[in-house]
Order: sequence, then structure tokens, then C-alpha cells
Amino acid sequence: MTELRDRDPGELVQPIILRIDKEDPSSEDEGLSAVARAAVIAYLQDPQNPDWQQWASQAFAKSVRRANPKMFAKVLEMFPEQMVSEVGKAQAVGLPPLPAADLPKLIAKLQVSGTQLPKADEVLDAKINIVLNKSLDMSTGKAAAQAAHALFAWLTEAPAESVEAWLQSHAPVGIRHLPRKDFEQLSRQAAGPVIQDAGRTEIEPGSVTAFVMSKAS
Repeated sequence: MTELRDRDPGELVQPIILRIDKEDPSSEDEGLSAVARAAVIAYLQDPQNPDWQQWASQAFAKSVRRANPKMFAKVLEMFPEQMVSEVGKAQAVGLPPLPAADLPKLIAKLQVSGTQLPKADEVLDAKINIVLNKSLDMSTGKAAAQAAHALFAWLTEAPAESVEAWLQSHAPVGIRHLPRKDFEQLSRQAAGPVIQDAGRTEIEPGSVTAFVMSKAS
């Protein structure tokens, strides 16, 4: 969730837009799940796009931006081919990677920092769960970017049959928030890479933030 002004203008970044309805907001976990799913859905729509290969060879850079319902509708009008990720009340859409300096004006003016949603009353559970380091006290936007990193990293390394089974079940993603000690213990059983943040916003460089856990069938 790095501010684009801190990036190399030529660096490819994947924009992910999270719909925020102040009158009837989703829970934070619904938002985190929707954003993570949106990131990989965008990739799976066009995996042969060479921009994805270049983007993945850099740092999986993402920019999670928030939009009110009116602005979110405008984003969908601008990118009608992109599929929307829906989890409960949350909606998010991921776009293909773009140079940091070349984001469309509509996207560039959407806010990055300060995104916050209310905590969930119930645990969002699925066979594929993203585990987040609760001790870092990340904002919704920061946690969403880390969740998306973790899910994408899992997708690129998981056995093809595991990914296919997940997609066949409509790609559900659960969310867990664990204190540091529990997070570190469980990370030894992670189904994919444990994500370390570059430390450009909110948290210290090298902080471990998220990973995917796969529940046995």
C-alpha cells in the first residue's frame, strides 16, 4: 500500500479498488477477503499478459485504494472487462499492472491511506485462510495489501490441483488475525510464502505480515 510518489515512476503496480459504503459498510474481514480475491482474479483473467510477468519479477507492488459507491461504479465503467470480487457486503476490483506514473486520473485521485472498516463480529472461515499479524495493528488498507500479497504468492507456488479445486469452489478466502507469538508459530505450517513488508508505510521494514493456511479436506 505504498504511496506512488515513493515509487520509481516506471515500476509496475497493481491497483485494487475497494468499495467503501459509509452508510452500510462491510466488515473489515469481508473487505480484506474481497481485496485479496480481486488481486488474483485480475491475474487469472489474463495470465499471459507480459506485464504480469514483469510485475511479478519486481515486488508484487499493489496500491489498494478506496472508492465510494459512485466512484466505484465509475471505475467499473472504465474497466468493464474486470470481474468484481464480492464477499458479504464488500466489493473490490483488481486491475492489471500499470506503470506507477501512468495511472488513469480517475484511479490516481482515489485515496490510499487511512482506509478503515469496522472489525468483524464473526470469524470469516474458508479452506484457504489468510493469516495476518495482529500485533502490527495495520489499517484496513495496509492489511488488505498484505493479504493480497499472501494470496498471490500462494497462487503462484501451490500445486495446480489445489488451485483448481479452490477455483471450482468459487475461490473463498477466510481471514485470521493472530498475535505475534501465535502468528510466528503457525507460520511454520504456511501453505505459501510468509510475506515480509518493505516498510514504506505504517510498519518497519522486514516485518512479517501475512501468509496462507490451507485446511485439510
